[in-house]
Amino acid sequence: MPYLLALDQGTTSSRSILFDQTGKLVGMAQQEFPQYFQQVGWVEHDAMEIWHSQLSTIHQVLQNTGIKPNQVAAIGITNQRETTIVWDKKTGIPICPAIVWQDKRTHAYCQTLKEQGHAKTIQEKTGLVIDPYFSASKLAWILQHIPQAKARAIAGELAFGTVDTWLAFQLSEQALHVTDSSNASRTMLFNIHTAQWDEDLLDLFDIPRALLPTVYPSSYYFGYATILGQKIPIAGIAGDQQAALFGQACFHQGMAKNTYGTGCFLLQNTGETCSKSQHGLISTLACQTQEQPQYALEGSVFIGGAVVQWLRDNLGLIQQSKDIETLAQSVPDSDGVIFIPAFAGLGAPYWDANAKGAILGLHRGTKSAHIARAALEAIAYQSTELLLAMQNDASKPITELRVDGGAACNNFLLQFQANLLGIPVIRPQCLETTALGVAYLAGLQVGLFENTDTISHLWREEKRFVPQIPRQQASTLLEQWRNAVARLIA
Repeated sequence: MPYLLALDQGTTSSRSILFDQTGKLVGMAQQEFPQYFQQVGWVEHDAMEIWHSQLSTIHQVLQNTGIKPNQVAAIGITNQRETTIVWDKKTGIPICPAIVWQDKRTHAYCQTLKEQGHAKTIQEKTGLVIDPYFSASKLAWILQHIPQAKARAIAGELAFGTVDTWLAFQLSEQALHVTDSSNASRTMLFNIHTAQWDEDLLDLFDIPRALLPTVYPSSYYFGYATILGQKIPIAGIAGDQQAALFGQACFHQGMAKNTYGTGCFLLQNTGETCSKSQHGLISTLACQTQEQPQYALEGSVFIGGAVVQWLRDNLGLIQQSKDIETLAQSVPDSDGVIFIPAFAGLGAPYWDANAKGAILGLHRGTKSAHIARAALEAIAYQSTELLLAMQNDASKPITELRVDGGAACNNFLLQFQANLLGIPVIRPQCLETTALGVAYLAGLQVGLFENTDTISHLWREEKRFVPQIPRQQASTLLEQWRNAVARLIA
């Protein structure tokens, strides 16, 4: 039986997951790696640590399962998006730390672009709002602040890529400089209507064209990886959230998913229509399996499951992330505590890069359990705001929400989410839908799956959470959350 190897490179860990041709997970290896915070608002990675952690998990999953490289039909790469890496083409060594998607160092630069009146043009071309979140301002910062970077870029000595590009470069023994359209659409340099790097935007951000990778569809023969001496085709690449939309089999217009990872990312398939949001969401390219573009609306929560990690590592309220559910359920409610985890600013629909985290409503009777419960509720509140904004933009109502990601194993969180939304929240049997999505993309390219209809039949529901409180009570809870956010950003 042939297998598919999905490389799922995230913000805090690298994972390698093997699937069989029925979409069944047969093995997984994971390795965490550090983030670095040199200054307030800065978030960095060591790109070599990313590569070594990813390579280690590849070897580990093959060893653990006993599957040989020649049994792997194809590799798919899915990745944290927007994180920006620049390296020397000859040596393969990064010229500076990777600037992570959460990094806010370019806030002032982005403000200047807004004041100069570029917001409308950028949104029309890219579907994005001007924000430090996206890659363009990060890349511009590197070229401006790293000695000789601009001159070397013009001379063609340097390469830029998001993490997918970096991994493909390393896996191919430095032969490939490629990306897919879903990742390119997150750079703020790619025109999502023409599917090309946009010369006007390159001029605006002063980015030399020679830096940029070649863009292909998400399901495509990108080239070959060398794994333990075996050549294996890289046949799928997609940004993690678009890959999750694909892995959740949201192939039809109106279907939506929410991923509860480091952040939370709600995407709705809008088909061949590039919908423009009037409520703070962004338009983006979905995974491309054919020539006709597919689009999605997206809302981003910068700090989702990461708030649990913060409670574990910074406050020591829990020993392991999974302990938070038991602690949160040891009290009947949050006792008036509202936690706004704006550690990296606020994403959609607020887009306030200056916002700082806050815990409101503390009193002498507040316990660690109340804070833990408020943290989980905050994940659901933020996601609810995204879905309500999406409902207002959508041509037809969202009737169910498919969910995935590490925090989606938390029953309390998903029940509270269903209570707030007033629609069923559905957890699939396989929570690793990001990796599964890119495995499907690779499998389509090499002929293991006939089409997306075949993949739809493989999707299986594990548990359905239905609303259990009156809509008026849900509205009251959400209003309390919004009032707290208004106090924070006032």
